Amino acid sequence: MKKLIMDVDTGVDDAQAIMVALSDPTVEILGITCCHGNTPLENVLKNTLRVLKLCNRLDIPVYRGSSEPLLPRKLHAGEFHGKDGLGDVPDPDAPGLELLQEENAVQAIVKIVNENPGEVSLVATAPLTNLAMAVKVHPSFPKKLKALYIMGGNTESRGNTTVCGEFNFVADSEAAYIVLNQYTCPTYITTWEFTCRNILPWSFCDMWLAQDTEKARFMERISRHTRKMVRTERYQKELVAGPGFNSCDSYAVAAAINDSLVTESEQVAVTVELEGTHTRGMMVLDYLDLLKKEHKAFILKKIDTERFKQMLMDALK
Repeated sequence: MKKLIMDVDTGVDDAQAIMVALSDPTVEILGITCCHGNTPLENVLKNTLRVLKLCNRLDIPVYRGSSEPLLPRKLHAGEFHGKDGLGDVPDPDAPGLELLQEENAVQAIVKIVNENPGEVSLVATAPLTNLAMAVKVHPSFPKKLKALYIMGGNTESRGNTTVCGEFNFVADSEAAYIVLNQYTCPTYITTWEFTCRNILPWSFCDMWLAQDTEKARFMERISRHTRKMVRTERYQKELVAGPGFNSCDSYAVAAAINDSLVTESEQVAVTVELEGTHTRGMMVLDYLDLLKKEHKAFILKKIDTERFKQMLMDALK
């Protein structure tokens, strides 16, 4: 079994990523930790429990994490995911927050990894606040991780939140800096440009959501707002490979589940810019080895899109 911890800020694409992981029989999710990001933390917690209930997996422990970045600079993506993070489609029968674990996210991440040394992959699809706090409190624990998979950052200064910044890294740039410099386990990064270049056709999206299942109907409802936003001219300009459907966070989960899906990557030292007016939060790639960093991350370039499509289809069955 592949053991995962998922660190999420559950908006629509996190919901998709969680469902991809839940649908794979070779995956064991040891815990889901929640962080501010796409929507305020209270919504993230509710949304995560909603997804688990839909999938009949409320047995998976969910942990409350950081409600704000390391520096008090809040950023949410309500315009994109809806104010509640799941398309503003409320569920009157949503699970209550009393189902949350008593431990906080930082405690949970460290404890789970310590109890399963060398076996756990951490998949981070949110701002990296929880991960930064964990390594500050327990500096040695990342060495016990099997791997770290991050959806975030960018390689060509193409921003989706600021001129040069991707949302997760902009939402807590200090945390991203800490994680990229202090986590020395094998690190795999699915950047904004990577997801844009591996987008799926709208025809696939329509077929995916047309499956006659409760999960597909749920996804169709919560993604209506996002799909409308994605089809706007401004957003389509960001998708460098042309128009299509981009399930950003699912790429990181797919790679963690089966690294053979990744057909091209490069290994390079990375860090995060913290000072620039327009470049704050931008990921920096050190091809010239000027930073003298021994640890280098794997930057994903291409994925087997046909196998990825099948994972998405299976997630809604």
